Amino acid sequence: MASLIFLEDEPVLREELTEFLENAGHRITVAGAIADFRVHYRPDQHRIAIIDLSLPDGDGLELIDHLRNAGHQLGIIVLTARSTTADKVAGLGCGADHYLPKTADPPELAATVAALARRLGVEAVPRWVLQKAPRQLVPPGHAPIPLSGQDFAVLHCLAIGGDCVTREAIVKALGADYLTYDQRRLDTQMRRLRRKLEEACELALPITTLRGIGFHFHAEIDVLN
Repeated sequence: MASLIFLEDEPVLREELTEFLENAGHRITVAGAIADFRVHYRPDQHRIAIIDLSLPDGDGLELIDHLRNAGHQLGIIVLTARSTTADKVAGLGCGADHYLPKTADPPELAATVAALARRLGVEAVPRWVLQKAPRQLVPPGHAPIPLSGQDFAVLHCLAIGGDCVTREAIVKALGADYLTYDQRRLDTQMRRLRRKLEEACELALPITTLRGIGFHFHAEIDVLN
């Protein structure tokens, strides 16, 4: 688990990515402006910073330059709409470790955070665990949650299915015929799983809905027999 500070002035994007990274096991401090960053940044706590460049009270490059000149041992990821080659060269030259466009998918950002955390020797991110016998899901840092047979079948399919698990694949994992299966039952199943997690440990289930296609379990997960 890494402790991050995330500087982003767009509220919707900030909320979406904060939730995604928290579901991946990280602790997040958010800031909407450079002034907020200066108030909330703790050198003894935050090991990685995700910094936007075009901010309401200044340029993120100047903040990065200040952090580097002050000698802070901080991993820095730039996440910005400024994506020309010249922008990237400026960002990396200023001291950023990684430079990502805002068009990057959340899993790419999470993978970049994980890679930087490994290089910095930051504590490893706890992983979710799906266990077959007994059937249970173990969220990071929480007690096991018992699962029904259907719950386990859905989560197992998502855990081993990669970046995109189709609705058809999940229906087949449930032992049903996709052509005659009522899709509303699958939606109900997913809502019930999300609610079960929220009630048990107040965590959001790290499943992204791929509209019209299927689902993606976007956190690290181990499957045990």
